[in-house]
Amino acid sequence: MGKKRKQREAETNGPAAKKEDAAASEERPKRTLLGWKEKPQENADAAATAPSFRNKEKVLVTCSRRINFRYRHLMLNVVSLLPHCKKDNKVESKEIKGATLNELVELRNCSSCLFFECRKHLDLYLWMAKCPNGPSVKFLVNAVHTMEELKLTGNHLKGSRPILTFSANFDKDAHWLLLKEMIIQIFGTPKGHQKSKPHHDHVFAFSIVDDHIWFRNYQIAVPHIESDKVPRGSLEKMTLVEVGPRFCLNPIKIFGGSFGGPTLYENPFYVSPNQIRALQKKRKTGKYAKKVKAKTRRKMHELSNPLEPDEFADMWKE
Repeated sequence: MGKKRKQREAETNGPAAKKEDAAASEERPKRTLLGWKEKPQENADAAATAPSFRNKEKVLVTCSRRINFRYRHLMLNVVSLLPHCKKDNKVESKEIKGATLNELVELRNCSSCLFFECRKHLDLYLWMAKCPNGPSVKFLVNAVHTMEELKLTGNHLKGSRPILTFSANFDKDAHWLLLKEMIIQIFGTPKGHQKSKPHHDHVFAFSIVDDHIWFRNYQIAVPHIESDKVPRGSLEKMTLVEVGPRFCLNPIKIFGGSFGGPTLYENPFYVSPNQIRALQKKRKTGKYAKKVKAKTRRKMHELSNPLEPDEFADMWKE
């Protein structure tokens, strides 16, 4: 039976059939797991004319040693909000931290860095830098509220792409425009990132109030009941529910390089927390000095105005 099958196959697969198969294989390009090896001429021309830019932004998020637990939770919340970030080990916050952070960013194949620096277990500074050429910004972080602390009702899909919104104040001055562009590049999730979801279900709101940048995270709540279902394109029934975290950024300086360099902008209204604590101590010392002065005045008044002797003071001594 095996010999007969071979003879039949040889008869059917003659030289004419082989020629037809060769022509068909020449016409059809070979296909691989990544696509077609030889693209048609029309598609090749279209790909050559189309722009080939792809956003490959990656952010390195790290913190300094001896960081407070509350600020560490804030950093972890930021990591959960940015699917295109990479978390690294703690870095010693010294004068040479700029060189070490630039090396870490290069080793992790990132283009930006968010460095949470804690001082005296009280003050939190946020470095926002574009590596390795800059610019970089140093912020003082105030009014910190983490997701676990707020216990808000909002909830959005993890890894989804956010919609960035900015107040109209960002277009007034040059330094605010620079900060806006840096925030867009760092907090904006690249389209088509492998860890991101192709949905827009939450909003990052950045607003300027009293020369401070206030950050809020809102979920876009859409009703899914058949009676109240929102048609495509209508925004009347959509609502915003806050998710968290919350924090306030007070810009201190903008540098031309990465974690240093020439100073491009310095905030004239910035007061360091060390000065604020020193003023509070001076006020307390002033209160004590006032008490001491009041006691001395009372004694001087008693000496200058002695009481008259009481007639009945020695009545019951006999």
